Amino acid sequence: MSLDSFAGQLAGADPQLQQFLQIETQKQRFQGLVHGLTDQCWDICMEKPSSRLDSKTEHCISNCVDRFIDTSNFVVNRLEKTQQFASSSELDD
Repeated sequence: MSLDSFAGQLAGADPQLQQFLQIETQKQRFQGLVHGLTDQCWDICMEKPSSRLDSKTEHCISNCVDRFIDTSNFVVNRLEKTQQFASSSELDD
């Protein structure tokens, strides 16, 4: 059972429990993103398996992660601005 489905079943539960479940759900999603990012950057940057990372591969993985973080931050900021705009528009009505 995922935390999302469990949280949905507790709709009328204690607010602190709901907040805890929301935080844990966000952590679970973040971990999923990290695993996906790791797989994607590894596949892009790793040419052949070896016992050590060479500097080129290390730089590639670092750059890949940095671009992912930059993109994620951009999307989050854009969504926050959109939500703020929508909220202020609703207040004006």
